[in-house]
Amino acid sequence: MANQTPHSITPSEGGVFHDLGLRIKLIFRLLGDRRVSPFLKLLPIGSLGYLLFPELVLGPILATPLDDAFVIWLATYLFVELCPDEVVAEHMKKLRSGKLADSSGSAPPEDVIDGEFAEESEAEKNLPTE
Repeated sequence: MANQTPHSITPSEGGVFHDLGLRIKLIFRLLGDRRVSPFLKLLPIGSLGYLLFPELVLGPILATPLDDAFVIWLATYLFVELCPDEVVAEHMKKLRSGKLADSSGSAPPEDVIDGEFAEESEAEKNLPTE
């Protein structure tokens, strides 16, 4: 059962490498999300297996690096496209906003206390407290 419309992962102002990094982070987040089918998660994992051991898949046929890149691109593209729309949109929103939140939706605490650490000398450790 495929989605009707492709996910809109529009390029940002960060450039090609920023978009590639965003795509990789999205794939890792989707792999860790329980709402994504375990069978669907076999696509990027299988493409990684193909990258590491192409001779197991192809046998004696020699593949070019261009073939390897195409297989990995196709598997990751299909993985993102076949994931539920609302899950992909949720993770993209979090990645673009820069917030590090887990899939349960809880964000890290925003109250941060700034301080400095200093070692106590032996004389300060032995002072009586009142």
